[in-house]
Formats: sequence, C-alpha cells, structure tokens
Amino acid sequence: MIPLRDDQPSFSVPFINYFLIVTNVLVYLWEFSVGIQNPRALSAFVGQFALVPQHTVAVLTGHSYGSPASGILPLFTSMFLHAGFLHVAGNMLFLWIFGDNIEDYLGHFRYLVFYLGSGIAAGLTHLVLNINSRAPTVGASGAIAGVMGAYFILYPSARVLTWFPPIFLFHVPAWLILGYWFLMQFFIGTATAAAQSGIAVWAHIGGFVTGVLIIKLFSERPHRYRYGTW
Repeated sequence: MIPLRDDQPSFSVPFINYFLIVTNVLVYLWEFSVGIQNPRALSAFVGQFALVPQHTVAVLTGHSYGSPASGILPLFTSMFLHAGFLHVAGNMLFLWIFGDNIEDYLGHFRYLVFYLGSGIAAGLTHLVLNINSRAPTVGASGAIAGVMGAYFILYPSARVLTWFPPIFLFHVPAWLILGYWFLMQFFIGTATAAAQSGIAVWAHIGGFVTGVLIIKLFSERPHRYRYGTW
C-alpha cells in the first residue's frame, strides 16, 4: 500500500514541513554528488554523522575517545541522511501527506520540536535495542513515524487515497493504513529475521509510539479561520 494524498484540510501554510522536506532532499542530493566523486569521503561523512549505537554508547560511557557531542550529535544529524533515492522519496512522501496537518494542529515552532523529539526518541529506541551494533543508521523515518502516530490519534477518520499495486486505487481510513503500517513494523521487529532486515524497525516503532503518547500533551493552537470563516 502506498499513500498518495489525504482529504484532511489544513488551515495554515506548513512552512516547517516544507523546510524539512527541502532540507532532506538537498542533503540527499549533496550525498549523491559526493558519493559519485569521492565514495570514501561520503563513507567517512556518514560514519561521523549517522547513528552508530556502539560508538555512541562507548563515547557516552567514557569507553572511547571523543567528546560527548560526538555521541549525541548523530541523534540529530542522522535524521537528515538517507541511504538512497527510494529511501528519501518514500520518507518525504509520507511527510508531505501527514506532516502538514500535524503542523497545522501544533503551530510551526511546536511542530519542529515535536518532529525532532520524535526522531530523537526513535534513535534512542534503536540504540537501546542494538547497543552493540556498528551499522550506521540514517533516515528521517523515526521522526516521520512520530508524525504518523500523531495523525493516527488526531485524524483517524481522514481518508487517504492509497495505491495498491499494480493498478488499484482506494480511499482508506487513516487509522487503517497507519495501523497496518505500525503492525507490520512490529511483526518485522519481533521476527527472528529482523536483525538481518537492514531496516531500523524499532526506531520506527519508537517514533510512532512517541507520537501517539505525546500529541495530546500539546493543546491545539487557535486557527485564524476555519472553512472560510474568520
């Protein structure tokens, strides 16, 4: 199932959502250009700014050289790195569809805090469950999962136009497509083969659960107008 658009209206311009999408795309284009010219330089860059659980734990516990910042910073920077075109395209599609309504609900600054907080929670979930992993972890999926969790709570009845390959298009309730996505992550995460999947599914789960749990801690911001009335 691939979501294409939703029918939940928003009442403000999602500046932060646009900024996040543009930033992720620009960083990926930079990664792509560097990777073509100097693959070793890109590998070193990713190794420094991706989340590597073993390195982060070693630095923060004093068992490795490096400042605490070198262990903490990747929790932020890894959110803006991607492993390939399909990775960034899929993430940005989900952010485009679901992010504008959460920004509309929270307001611009609180949405940015919510997004980054969800991403950090996702990274910490992955770190705790993969302490000895040396694999660099990248992607905005954890932060976007938080957005999806919030959408699941706030707009469960919204209809999402969904493509079922190869040719079928249906409107699906948001609770169904997002609930299905979460259950798939959970089943993959608990399966024996998850360790070899190459996907940080527990980061997705951690981000989604964070979004579900904390969205109602934020009150809805006052809208300037609704449905064309002031």
